[in-house]
Amino acid sequence: MQNDRIDAHRDDEIDLIELVRGLWAQKWLILGVTLLVTVGAGFYAFLSKPVYEAKLFIMPPTQNGIAELNYGRGKSTELDLYSIKHVYSVFTRNLQGESLRQKFFNEVYLPSLTEAERKGAMDRLYERFSKELVVKQGKSNSDRFSITVQGQNPLQATEWARTYVQHAAEAAEAELVKNVTTEAAVRARNLEQRIVSLRENAQRIREDRIQQLREALKIAESIGLTTPAVSTTAAVDITVETGNKLDYQRGSKALAAEVAALESRSSDDAFISNLRALQMRYNFYRKLNVDRDSLWVYRQDGSVEVPESPIKPRKSFILVVGFIAGLVLGGFIALIRFLVIRLSTASGVVAVRS
Repeated sequence: MQNDRIDAHRDDEIDLIELVRGLWAQKWLILGVTLLVTVGAGFYAFLSKPVYEAKLFIMPPTQNGIAELNYGRGKSTELDLYSIKHVYSVFTRNLQGESLRQKFFNEVYLPSLTEAERKGAMDRLYERFSKELVVKQGKSNSDRFSITVQGQNPLQATEWARTYVQHAAEAAEAELVKNVTTEAAVRARNLEQRIVSLRENAQRIREDRIQQLREALKIAESIGLTTPAVSTTAAVDITVETGNKLDYQRGSKALAAEVAALESRSSDDAFISNLRALQMRYNFYRKLNVDRDSLWVYRQDGSVEVPESPIKPRKSFILVVGFIAGLVLGGFIALIRFLVIRLSTASGVVAVRS
């Protein structure tokens, strides 16, 4: 009885040579499964639609590219210069912004899909779009960015890369120009208020001066003083200034003439200090305009070529993987079949001996 158990235990053990012979006996099964899986992988590799990848690289603009933003700015003015870093940061923020991506998805990506493709879940479509259009920054926070677009049409993928960058540039330019014009408008408004205040103040001073001269005129007329009591070679000053208690000594004729001149004055601008400088600055800020055609918020690094070779499917790789997978699967099926047959045979032998 013990010998039978030992023999059964030995029968359960798998001899390596016996295993190799068993697998070799099923070589046609293994080859058949391998061929079947390889053919399936080949069908997938050659029937799948090719996917092309277009890449565009961008870098910060030059100082000359942002010169239009710095027109009229600098140390001689109250406006700080725009730096390359600031301008480029505005562009890259728009480039990576979700609002631009959603706008491109709605206006460009969705219209390119077929009616059947657009019927899918919108979140799935957007997830697919996010995988096909990728904005990536260079290593170690480099200033170099890459825009990668994948698609089945190489011309379309290349055009989308250019269009996406252009949309980001337009958004950044609009933001920067708005900042410049808004800042200029605020400066112009402040200067206008200062000019208005100076004019109102000059008018009040002139009115006060007229009142002072009229009182002096009454005194001169009451004492019959028509000419200056003291002769002087100095010219009479009729500009806006504070009154003098001895104005009546100039005589009624001079006082009446000055009152008439002040009352007939249509504008005090010529007598206001620094008014013309303020008006020049006001006109500059009011008319300030940025030429967007001369503004560059980024610089393209190299040219964008239309891809000629698809990145997937990788036919050779798929065929190799299919062959290996088929070989492994065929060997596994053959091994299972060998073990089942061996166990069945061992069970029969044990039954006979019993």
